[in-house]
Amino acid sequence: MTAILRTENLKKSYIVGKTEVPVLKGVNIAIEPGEFVAIMGPSGCGKSTMLHVMGGLLSPTSGSIIIDGEDLAKVSDAKRTDIRRRKIGFVFQRFNLFPTLTAEGNLKLAEKIHTGHSNTANDKRREVLSLLKLEDKMHHKPLELSGGEQQRVALARAVVNSPAIILADEPTGNLDTENSEIVLNMFRDLNQKLGQTIIMITHNPEAAAVCSRIIRMRDGVVAE
Repeated sequence: MTAILRTENLKKSYIVGKTEVPVLKGVNIAIEPGEFVAIMGPSGCGKSTMLHVMGGLLSPTSGSIIIDGEDLAKVSDAKRTDIRRRKIGFVFQRFNLFPTLTAEGNLKLAEKIHTGHSNTANDKRREVLSLLKLEDKMHHKPLELSGGEQQRVALARAVVNSPAIILADEPTGNLDTENSEIVLNMFRDLNQKLGQTIIMITHNPEAAAVCSRIIRMRDGVVAE
């Protein structure tokens, strides 16, 4: 099976003053379609930088990030933005919802960014909302929702356009135990019922336990 995402000798450094600080030091991974993968490691090991580079939010210093046959490291900024818009859904620890829009408004905005319009009868939206148990929350604004409900809306926003890959950065980091379990179960349902490919950064062993594979990083490289 051809990997949906792979990195080849991926490196990322930052310049601090006159010093080059390496964060990723030659990372090689391959993610198959339909996998649910956790990336774990101690703070400062490079896992969040890894996710941002894989998602095209940061450019690598060298190496390749190949998504569906397209190398993010070799395309223009405009092309990278287009690939990110079409193929990647993001879920962050901070929900990043538009506070003036309802839950439904946040989803419609994501659809409009993706396609140029919002389909009021979107079957995918209804399927996602049902799976995430959000049908009765669609007309609520973020401040009218609990933290767990906001994260579910953020998750719905990430998947409503059927991205090839979801990249999730500590998605349960701001949630209590009950809401963490709800959100993780929903990630698992999206993976098992819809075949969604998910890559999740986490430091939480309980979160990683729902995944089908764990990649462990240490000091900017894959350790296991």
